[in-house]
Amino acid sequence: MAMPTRTPPAFVRLAAHPLRWRLLTELAAGDHRVRDLVALVGEPQSLVSYHLRLLRDGGLVSATRSSFDGRDSYYRLNLDNCAAALADTGAALHPALGREPAAARGVPATLRRSPPIEVLFVCTGNSARSPVAEALLRHHSQGVVAATSAGGRPRPRLHPGAVRTLRDAYGIDIAGQRPRHWDSLAGRRFDYVISLCDKARESCPDLPGRPRRLHWSVPDPATSDAPEAADDLVFQRVTADIDGRVRNLLPVLAANP
Repeated sequence: MAMPTRTPPAFVRLAAHPLRWRLLTELAAGDHRVRDLVALVGEPQSLVSYHLRLLRDGGLVSATRSSFDGRDSYYRLNLDNCAAALADTGAALHPALGREPAAARGVPATLRRSPPIEVLFVCTGNSARSPVAEALLRHHSQGVVAATSAGGRPRPRLHPGAVRTLRDAYGIDIAGQRPRHWDSLAGRRFDYVISLCDKARESCPDLPGRPRRLHWSVPDPATSDAPEAADDLVFQRVTADIDGRVRNLLPVLAANP
């Protein structure tokens, strides 16, 4: 009897196309608009949009409307879905080819180095997204990575929602921290500069040492006018998004010290 035909897993069918694989690898470094991807891959916008739609339909990428220019959307790689798809792909080939989830991997040994890797997170107000990312990277790296945050127009104080969410969900206390302007970091060298705000992506100045620039397009939770209870739900969603991104950043830092 002939063996039944086995079709390749969905991830293989999607990612094996050369252009789709190129789009995935560009989005692995940070979020991009369609016109950014057109310039990076050197293909017509219609073709890029078509393949992005297939990747979105497959759950490997998603898009969010820019909070700076509502006519734009930023595409991002959905790392959790990609991890699950890769695990399913490995299991389809051999049961031993599973992958441990990011939350269980711990701190990679290659991060324990001197001097430590320096990471700067930036957003406009430095009152919510970037201090949350700073605190979570310090927390998940167990202090091995030197995390800092700053903004272009820092607010007078941290947003209470960010303080409450980190305290209640992660046991992290940032109540004594104050927003800072990125000009105060002039002359300091960073290995990575990660913008979490679409506006900050465009306005953050060049820093010495030619750090690697990444962008995470994260909506600003501090713009909510909802009551405190509903406001906290917004902060919890945004913090969970940042937390996933930070945990998946650790193996990137370990692989590219």
